[in-house]
Amino acid sequence: MIPIMRSMLVNQFEASLRTLGLCVARCPDELWDVRVGNHPFSQVAFHTVFFADYYLGLEPESLRKQAFHTSNPTLFGDYEQLQDREPVAVYERPPIEAYLIFCHAKAVATIAAETEESLRAPARFHRRDMSRVELYVYNIRHIQHHAAQMSLRLRLDASVEIPWIGAGWGEG
Repeated sequence: MIPIMRSMLVNQFEASLRTLGLCVARCPDELWDVRVGNHPFSQVAFHTVFFADYYLGLEPESLRKQAFHTSNPTLFGDYEQLQDREPVAVYERPPIEAYLIFCHAKAVATIAAETEESLRAPARFHRRDMSRVELYVYNIRHIQHHAAQMSLRLRLDASVEIPWIGAGWGEG
């Protein structure tokens, strides 16, 4: 059952991250910092990738030690996403696109290393009283939630369509 579960999780992470990636790539420059709900588009995109990365970790303390974080300190600043305050930073598109590539690779590698025992084990994240496997599903749902918000904004404001992404999807 574990190979099937790992394959399913990877496929769904890939689909959700590709959907988010299309939103980022297809957003017209004039909408990049327009509000999606309560925050600018770029901030929502960063927040979504940031928490995908965060919850793909084995525990919260591993986040800041990753090579992508140590080589991009200005992108993460004071880690306002982890603080109990409204975020204020806005972001450029290329670093978010690079961060998406990093998170995709992290999802594939992290899930490949899971065992039945580790998937059943409790997640080690504050306020996330669930197993690792449920945290993966939660993470995918979070990505899709924000991708749907951004997709709707793109459709309404710029007539930009974001297609349904399934396993094995490739553009062009």
